[in-house]
Amino acid sequence: SKKFGIEKKKMMQRLWGNSFYDAKTKKWSKNQQEGYKRGFCQFIMEPILNLCTSIMDGDKEKYTKMLQNIGVELKGDDKLLVGKQLLKKAMQLWLPAGDTLLEMIVTHLPSPADAQRYRVENLYEGPMDDEVANAIRNCDPEGPLMMYISKMVPTSDKGRFYAFGRVFSGTVATGQKVRIQGPHYVPGEKTDLYEKNIQRTVLMMGRYTEQVQDVPCGNTCCLVGVDQYIVKSGTITTFKDAHNIADMKYSVSPVVRVAVKPKDSKQLPKLVDGLKKLAKSDPLVLCSTDDTGEHIISGCGELHIEICLKDLKDEYAQIDFIVSDPVVSYRETVTEESSITCLGKSPNKHNRLFMKAFPLAEGLPEDVDKGKVSEKDDPKTRANYLHANYKWDKNLALKIWAFGPETIGPNLLTDNTSGIQYMNEIKVHCVAAFQWASKEGVLCEENMRGCEFRMLDVHMHADAIHRGAGQIMPACKKCIYACELTACPRLVEPIYLVDISCPQDVVSGVYSVLNKRRGIVIQEEQKMGTPLLKIQAHLPVAESFGFTSALRAATSGQAFPQCVFDHWSVLYDDPFDSNKSSHKIIMNIRERKGIKVEMPQLDNYLDKL
Repeated sequence: SKKFGIEKKKMMQRLWGNSFYDAKTKKWSKNQQEGYKRGFCQFIMEPILNLCTSIMDGDKEKYTKMLQNIGVELKGDDKLLVGKQLLKKAMQLWLPAGDTLLEMIVTHLPSPADAQRYRVENLYEGPMDDEVANAIRNCDPEGPLMMYISKMVPTSDKGRFYAFGRVFSGTVATGQKVRIQGPHYVPGEKTDLYEKNIQRTVLMMGRYTEQVQDVPCGNTCCLVGVDQYIVKSGTITTFKDAHNIADMKYSVSPVVRVAVKPKDSKQLPKLVDGLKKLAKSDPLVLCSTDDTGEHIISGCGELHIEICLKDLKDEYAQIDFIVSDPVVSYRETVTEESSITCLGKSPNKHNRLFMKAFPLAEGLPEDVDKGKVSEKDDPKTRANYLHANYKWDKNLALKIWAFGPETIGPNLLTDNTSGIQYMNEIKVHCVAAFQWASKEGVLCEENMRGCEFRMLDVHMHADAIHRGAGQIMPACKKCIYACELTACPRLVEPIYLVDISCPQDVVSGVYSVLNKRRGIVIQEEQKMGTPLLKIQAHLPVAESFGFTSALRAATSGQAFPQCVFDHWSVLYDDPFDSNKSSHKIIMNIRERKGIKVEMPQLDNYLDKL
């Protein structure tokens, strides 16, 4: 603005949108004409690109002059830097990201007082007219305390964590007695609930923490002394009738697993304790124990698992352990409607269930994953959504019994019966069987995905003693397995979206590596202002192990890949054909899990009249 002799505000308006400048005539225009360049490109993009290019090309005379013009002075050892390191330092001194980000946050993001008015519906799981909802809506520091803990941050004290979160209403203070509600807390019950005092309240100040007496709503802070009672996330409140604040949903899935065991069996307790701490520290890692007693770590990819194992060894367990080869998590699905109506008889032969399996419409499993459709939704709202978007029959959509596995999975159990007595009595047993079956599918005991199991008819014994859990659950589970086997079952594999940056002359090497690993290139474009190409491809997770090193070898280290979980893809091979890859995958999984190494037979699950 000084250069042109005009106000800063007016100059800023010309640096955005359709404002074009001609350097020869020194005139601005609203229309692009010959000799005119867009203001933003000429005065913002070009200087940055020129500086980047001159530094990366090693043109010292040019970049030294440019740095002087923009008032950047390199001191001491910084003068010896070259290439990427010099570019990073110059940009930090010229346009520090921290200042810019903070300015943008202040300018563009709403304050908690404004945001919570319209976000309370998505934040709070309880009724929208209770005391807590009103306090969150008004961001009231005098209301009941409601705080969501989103992350556990390791402290310098080994094995202890700060509970980091945001205060939505009320004020959190040192020494305050609070209710700690875990994600599985149900109002009115005592599961996943603790009442404890907060030892200290601290603010995060970059790498350091600052102790404070209290923190009012609208702020983020850390709590000390509650880490033993929270695994990954939870709600802190002082109101005894408060519901939870909704848990965060992550767009990635833990699709790669490894088993760990200590080299010295006496150190097993240390490993178990270390796994608990690892699960706390990383919201995306899952630590579990399978039926064979193996300790499993599930992560988003090979690199994520590698980092988790390093943290486990160096920080949390501090012992030597043996790691199995990485294993990919698959899913099971159905691709057609069941060819017959399947019958499941109870062990006492007095109860009969008739069911069919159907594949869910494309996009519906993803909607369930994202939380757009869930068990917690109002049934009428959910039915309208399913009818409008997926052409579901409204009556059937109102009779969804359960989502599974674990009440949040992308599989549905629906009731299409009519006029049958005692259905409510057996519903809980059928839902339990469905949760069990959808967690361990019939092909290789992997989670199911995208399946609807529809109850068509039920014949029950009149006496309640003959239709208990011990009779209904086995019948329902067998019937669900039979439905899966009669509906063209298939495996579903996880797929990464891979971003690869590389120079033009090594593109053939990138394509060669992708082709060998069943990769499909979906986009290729030039990166603006650089000699690099950006290639986007879909790569099966099963083929990703060693992908980075293979790519570097094929391109002499000039290609840089980044993998992120993208979607699930059906393997359309017939798993019952022993020559197909999906059959071999199933056999390997069954062998690893200690299940009979042969394909399941329909006769073992389908009962006859």
